[in-house]
Amino acid sequence: MLDLLITNATLPDGRTGISIAVQNGQITAVQAGLQAPAHETIDAGGYLLSPPFVDPHFHMDATLSYGLPRVNQSGTLLEGIALWGELKPLLTAEALINRALAYCDWAVAKGLLAIRSHVDTSDPSLLAVDALLEVKKQVAPYIDLQLVAFPQDGVLRSQGGVDNLKRALDKGVEVVGGIPHFERTMADGAASVTLLCEIAAERGLLVDMHCDESDDPLSRHIETLAFESQRLGLQGRVNGSHCTSMHSMDNYYVSKLLPLIAESGVSVTANPLINITLQGRHDTYPKRRGMTRVPELMAAGVNVAFGHDCVMDPWYGMGSGDMLEVAHMGLHVAQMTSQKGIRQCFDAVTVNAARVMHLQGYGLEVGCDASFVLLQARDPVEAIRLRANRLKVWKKGQLLAQTPEVSTELRLPGRPAMIGFMVTR
Repeated sequence: MLDLLITNATLPDGRTGISIAVQNGQITAVQAGLQAPAHETIDAGGYLLSPPFVDPHFHMDATLSYGLPRVNQSGTLLEGIALWGELKPLLTAEALINRALAYCDWAVAKGLLAIRSHVDTSDPSLLAVDALLEVKKQVAPYIDLQLVAFPQDGVLRSQGGVDNLKRALDKGVEVVGGIPHFERTMADGAASVTLLCEIAAERGLLVDMHCDESDDPLSRHIETLAFESQRLGLQGRVNGSHCTSMHSMDNYYVSKLLPLIAESGVSVTANPLINITLQGRHDTYPKRRGMTRVPELMAAGVNVAFGHDCVMDPWYGMGSGDMLEVAHMGLHVAQMTSQKGIRQCFDAVTVNAARVMHLQGYGLEVGCDASFVLLQARDPVEAIRLRANRLKVWKKGQLLAQTPEVSTELRLPGRPAMIGFMVTR
């Protein structure tokens, strides 16, 4: 007897009437119309069953700290970095852990079951590192939390930056991070990319670097990152996050850059909500959008994902852990409003993001983990348009969260009552 059988589901690839069988936390069958005895059978009612949402770029050490010790009045990236510097001496492990755990609860309710979080290694105490390693341990039964050693103040710019980062890796942080555009000079930025990629190669680790989060078209550290990925044999293990300067680069240079990124196997993570908020701050009008060239990168064969980046922290006072909100903003900023484009944006917060994190057992195929989300929508396009309600969220066959169907009762003058009304296409 099966542990769980989900019937009459629609999958993101468009298949309908699909049944998914679950045994011992894994998917054992995916086929139309399957009927079999099970301890629990769920009729999906034709709604969309998706693999879990994945956030490949987040800052959990700062989340839910909005207003501490003060609000970012200018709303700029640099004031946010300065504000984080003011907050760090006031941080306690207990408060950081509690905020992170609260955010993880939000994430589960939204069907977000895998998060890659950068954790600041600039503080020699590594308080945030130790706190998030504890959070990682506590949420392991329901969230795949992957940590990036992130030298927020610049690995070369800050005293002890390299040593602090290596100590974080020794403690169990899995990914090497960096922020080359925040080093003192362009040369130092390029040198930091080389240094950090060499550390990752020596240790057999992944790389995820804040790269060119700037409006400066001459900030071109993504080029160095792609080169080092090939030189050190890191193809497929490196991600460039943000890459917003590409928005301002001239087209001729980009025509050379895109094939280089594709050949190097470097993936790119854009952060639509934050990129559109923090970039273009020095512009009057017209204002630059700031987000990297998502459709062009995808067309060149680069794996592109979307991250949330921030939720209620020194850089961004909004957010709720909803990756459909991220996809919704992404398709607008990138002007990806075709049916194909909208579906690509859904992939950017699911399968593409899972590739960035190298998640094992992810997907809706036989042998994958029985982790999925039942959405109150009929397809990925409708899911993004409505920011669809998450009806049920499973992790390896275990139900983690559920929400009743959302409907509205209309009682309009001169018209009969409409019960169970929901906005659809």
